[in-house]
Amino acid sequence: MTDAPPPAPAYSGAPAAPVNPGKTMGIVALVLSIIGLHLIGIIVGFVGLNQSKKAGQKNGFALAGIIVGFVGLVIGIIVVISLVAGGAALFGGLAQVCAELGSGVWEVNGVTYECP
Repeated sequence: MTDAPPPAPAYSGAPAAPVNPGKTMGIVALVLSIIGLHLIGIIVGFVGLNQSKKAGQKNGFALAGIIVGFVGLVIGIIVVISLVAGGAALFGGLAQVCAELGSGVWEVNGVTYECP
């Protein structure tokens, strides 16, 4: 009887990729930041990023969600401030015209003012 070499181990496929626990949260953060829920996207992005860091993984989706969230938040704040300032100027001007003209309906230079 001849000694045959032991059989080769069975092929079990490719090695398993390391699990990134924060990847799904990073994708959710990016989507939330894009659709306009900036503050929630930033929070979810930080949670996903921290989960990935604890696992020793990088999370580009979470980082992108955080960046897009902050940019959108800043733009939103600028828009709100501009609208408030424009509204204050508009209504402040109307109040001044009504103070000068008094109560009633007035037409000045083709513009009709209705003052209480």
